[in-house]
Amino acid sequence: MFPYYLTETEIRHQVRIALEEDIGNGDLTARLITGETPAQAEIVCRDQAVLCGTAWVDEAFRQFDDSVKIIWHAADGEHLALNQPLCTINGPARTLLTVERTALNFLQTLSGTATLTRHYVDAVAGSGVKILDTRKTLPGLRRAQKYAVLCGGGHNHRIGLFDAILIKENHIMAAGSISEAVRQARALSHNRIPLEVEVETLEELHEALAAGADRILLDNMDNTALREAVAITDTRAELEASGGITLKTIPAVAATGVDYISVGLITKNLQAVDLSMRFTG
Repeated sequence: MFPYYLTETEIRHQVRIALEEDIGNGDLTARLITGETPAQAEIVCRDQAVLCGTAWVDEAFRQFDDSVKIIWHAADGEHLALNQPLCTINGPARTLLTVERTALNFLQTLSGTATLTRHYVDAVAGSGVKILDTRKTLPGLRRAQKYAVLCGGGHNHRIGLFDAILIKENHIMAAGSISEAVRQARALSHNRIPLEVEVETLEELHEALAAGADRILLDNMDNTALREAVAITDTRAELEASGGITLKTIPAVAATGVDYISVGLITKNLQAVDLSMRFTG
């Protein structure tokens, strides 16, 4: 169900922290309701969106009261229509009210990530370009947001600092040159780990190619330079465009022939999806 880097254990941990943060030592307002009063509720989407985060909702209610039953009418990755009911929840009214905000916070945030990702994916449809996320994520929700990117049709860049090498400007300065930085990285990783180099000029691109980079990140290059970079590289390395790319500008960037476009906005500038939970019985 989940990509290799996201486990049920991590979801349980994230939910536990969120519940503790919200409930503390008790929901004072929910005391107005008799503890065992039964209720039925629906979560409804007030936007057009892409759904993500159902497992976090399930886990939030399970941790607080495992008698709650949830029937989902949509699955992660599905497009949601305006005012579409997402699920039906049955359980004690007090429980539903206490857990509501924690459950919706996860669902609105992850669905927001998936939805924005889908907009970028749709904007380059037919080009063959893959949309990548970055490490510009919400603290503590890195893997959850990267899963949401997958639900939106995007692709994951490295998960963290531990699973790929990305040599950037400051690494190059510290090592002395692109060539030396790549040499040291290859020696340390024994060629087992994907290696990417960030460049800002075509001269640096030539050096990164000569050094044998697997992928080259073309940082803040205009479209003319991107097209020239594609021609120079001639499939010797994968090319990734990045830097200030928006929904308005991304179709032209995709048309330059790069393989990937990384977009930090999809995980750091997302707009939460408008969701509400309403009692229906």
